[in-house]
Amino acid sequence: MNHETFEAFNAGHLCQEDRIIPFDRIPWSAHPVFEGVELKHIITAKDTDGAFSYHLVRIAPYKQIGDHIHETQLETHEVIAGEGICVNDGYSQRYAPGVIAILPAKVHHEVQAGSQGLYLFAKFFPALC
Repeated sequence: MNHETFEAFNAGHLCQEDRIIPFDRIPWSAHPVFEGVELKHIITAKDTDGAFSYHLVRIAPYKQIGDHIHETQLETHEVIAGEGICVNDGYSQRYAPGVIAILPAKVHHEVQAGSQGLYLFAKFFPALC
């Protein structure tokens, strides 16, 4: 798999009014529940008064974000690299670079990475954290 697009994104930055936040200065953290899943919190509730949050998500090969719901957040995924499957309200959707998915609040969903792992840009409205 070509990770160049993800690495370019991972080395990017967020432009917000009078400041620039380099992504490479934001640490990766292990997902608190799902093994093999790491998160980079690009912008969080404290930065947006709870309106939204953005996160890079790195899922190791054959690992998954298991079935769950978000009570109040609409979530979107933009697939940057890798491949996998998202089950969104019972419907399986193939994830590959260039795919964008919308996961409404109160809808069960899960994401399973394939052999190459999966790299997502996830957004939450309102903020997840």
